[in-house]
Amino acid sequence: MSTEESPLLGPPSLAPESGDLQHELVYTRFTPARKRYIVLLVSLAGLIPLLVAGSFIPSIPAIARDLDTTGAVVSLAVSVSLLTNSIGTLIWARYAGFYGRRPVYLCSLTCQCIGSLGVAFAWNVPSLLSFRTLQAFGTSSGLSVGMGVIADIYKLEERGTASGVFWGAVLLGPALAPVAGGIATHYYSWRLMQVFLSGFGFLLLLATFFTLPETSHPGARGVDKMIEAEGRSTWVWLNPFSSLKLLKSPNITLLALSGAFVLITDYVLLIPIAYTLGARYGLKNEAIIGACMIPDGIGSLVGAPIAGRISDWQVTRGRKRRGGKWVPEDRLRGLWFGAAIAAPISVLCFGLVTKYVDGPLGFFST
Repeated sequence: MSTEESPLLGPPSLAPESGDLQHELVYTRFTPARKRYIVLLVSLAGLIPLLVAGSFIPSIPAIARDLDTTGAVVSLAVSVSLLTNSIGTLIWARYAGFYGRRPVYLCSLTCQCIGSLGVAFAWNVPSLLSFRTLQAFGTSSGLSVGMGVIADIYKLEERGTASGVFWGAVLLGPALAPVAGGIATHYYSWRLMQVFLSGFGFLLLLATFFTLPETSHPGARGVDKMIEAEGRSTWVWLNPFSSLKLLKSPNITLLALSGAFVLITDYVLLIPIAYTLGARYGLKNEAIIGACMIPDGIGSLVGAPIAGRISDWQVTRGRKRRGGKWVPEDRLRGLWFGAAIAAPISVLCFGLVTKYVDGPLGFFST
C-alpha cells in the first residue's frame, strides 16, 4: 500500500484496492461538510503567516522612523522571521506527527497571539526582533501542519484538489495583507495591524479549541503507540531535523530547491519594494505601495486551485496508463510550463521594465 509519504526513490506502488477496506474507511470519518469546515480552519491558520509577512513589508519605512533606525535594520526582522519560520516548520511538523495536529495548532496559535501583541508594543529594535521571532515561530505551523491535515482527511486522488483549495485560500494573504498593512500604516499606525493580527489569531485559537477535531489517523500518532505499549503518555523530546534525511533523495532535494527559489524570488521582489518601485516612481503612500503587491497575490490565488486540479488529473492519468500503479512524481508533470517559462520570463520583464520604462506605463507594467 502506498501513500503520499512513500519514498520517491522506491518502485512504483499499487494504489489502494477495494480489498483494502481499512485504508478506504479512514477517509470516511468526516462528512464532506465537516471536511470543508476543517479545510476552512486550517486554511485560516495557513493564511496567518502570509498576513504577518505581507502586512509588515510596506510598513518598514514607518517602523524605521518610529524606532529611530534604518530600513535595512528593520528588514532584519524579515530575515529573522524567515529563519524562524524554516526551523519552526520542522519543529511543529515533527510534534504534530507524534502528538497530533490539534495540540500543535493550540500551542502555535498561542505563540502567534503573544508575539503579535509584543510586536505591536515593541519599543526598540531588539524588542521588535524578539517578538517577531516568537510571532514567526507561532505562525510556522500553518502551512506544514495544514497540509498534513489535508492528507489525513482526503484520499490520494482527491488530495490535489483539496490542496489547491487550501493554497488558494492561504494565498489570499499576499493579495490582502500588503494593502491592509499599508492602509493601517498610512492612516493610523503600523502597530494597529499587529493588534489586529493578535486578535485574529485569538479568534482562530478559540475556534480551533472548540470545533477542530483531531484528524490524525487512529493509532498513527506516536503518543498512541506509547500509550498502547506503556499504558501512559509522557513528554518526549523529538529531533525536528530528522526529517531532513529525506533530502538524501535527489527528487525531494530538487523539489525543495525549486520551492526555495520561488520564495526567494518573491521576497527579493517584494521586501525592498518601497525602495525600488517606491523610489523609482515616486510612491510615498504606504497604502499604494502595499497595493503594488496585489498582482502577486492574485496570481497565486488563481493559480493554486488550477495547479491542484492539474495535479490530480496527472495522478489519475498516470495510474490509468500504468494499470493502477502510480508514482508521486506524476504530480510534477503539469509544472513544466510555469516553472521553466512563465516564471523566469516574468521576473526578467519586471527588472527590465523597472530599469528602463518611466512614468505611468512603467509603473502599471510592473
